[in-house]
Amino acid sequence: MPSVYHVKNQIFLPNGTNIEKHVGIIDLSAPEGKQLNIRQRLITWKYNTKEVPYSRCSKDCPSGYRRLLQRGKHTCCFDCVQCSEGKISNKIDDQWPNEKKDKCVKKPTEFLSYDRDPVALVLCIISVTSSIITSVILGIFILYQDTPIVKANNCNLSFVLLVSLILSFLCVFLFLGRPVDITCMLRQTAFGIIFSIALSSLLAKTIMVCIAFKATKPGSYWRKWIGIKLHNCVVFFCSFIQVVICICWLSISPPFQEMNTHSSPGKIIIQCNEGSVVAFYAVLGYMGFLAAVSFVVAFLARKLPNSFNEAKFITFSMLIFCNVWISFIPAYMSIMGKNTVIIEILAILASSFGIVGCLFFPKLYIILLRPDMNSKKHLLRL
Repeated sequence: MPSVYHVKNQIFLPNGTNIEKHVGIIDLSAPEGKQLNIRQRLITWKYNTKEVPYSRCSKDCPSGYRRLLQRGKHTCCFDCVQCSEGKISNKIDDQWPNEKKDKCVKKPTEFLSYDRDPVALVLCIISVTSSIITSVILGIFILYQDTPIVKANNCNLSFVLLVSLILSFLCVFLFLGRPVDITCMLRQTAFGIIFSIALSSLLAKTIMVCIAFKATKPGSYWRKWIGIKLHNCVVFFCSFIQVVICICWLSISPPFQEMNTHSSPGKIIIQCNEGSVVAFYAVLGYMGFLAAVSFVVAFLARKLPNSFNEAKFITFSMLIFCNVWISFIPAYMSIMGKNTVIIEILAILASSFGIVGCLFFPKLYIILLRPDMNSKKHLLRL
């Protein structure tokens, strides 16, 4: 039950007797923080002094310092040493000691911000510019879809590839700004599925080039595959496998936002934890598998007649793609913070633009600058 207690000061007199003096009360019914009421000026300490005594060996440590016990001595005997790096508060982890180590200040946060990082603005401009260029190329191909140069390289697959490349440029925006759970889940799965569609389209293009060349021979077995929508099956099946991997990833251990307070002293890195590292590298590994198969098939078909010379350009584009992502993995593993996001964005932009440049710029040159070469007669002569 609420009670009131008296606080007594026991004073030992020189003649061996002692007296008790009332110096305060403890009122348990009082509000929090006002339950103890002590009149310090009435307290008499040992040696008949009114000052609060220090420990016999050492004085209290000043702000920014901590006690270091002296070996072999009583606990009241200690040295004062400056607080260790990062040691001042153990209640919350979003604060950090100032330079004097006598006050807590907020830790700065680090992520790829639109406002604070000029590199984010540069990446936005590159992403938007690249997507606009790819959209213009798509418009030109739609406008000239009845011309031989577009027909010879399967215009439907070209459209699918260009749309997936536009989306790959735009998915960069999922990596910019302060990460949250939804963007963490979308950024890896979105670019994984989009790139798988692009690589599946390239693989289907290469397969169709090989089949088209073999079907030109009289009595060829491959002639019957021309009328079948084989390329649609290749794109759907290869992309579907990546979709299944991403669904399993999101179902079992999805990515999430993480406050990393340990990697970099003095700051909080707001980043995406990939959840399942195995699933993350499974997505990258499957993309690498598609790129490797496309590269091998295109390399074997590179010496076909020039009417079907798209295999050469696919070989170069896959060479760039593989080099970019092989370089990405060690770079991604060796850095931390927002630099990992920058590296991944650069890998997406470089590999996407490598495909656009190698595969479509030569065709644009013929369509826009050399229309005389964009004829069936010229292609057959080649």
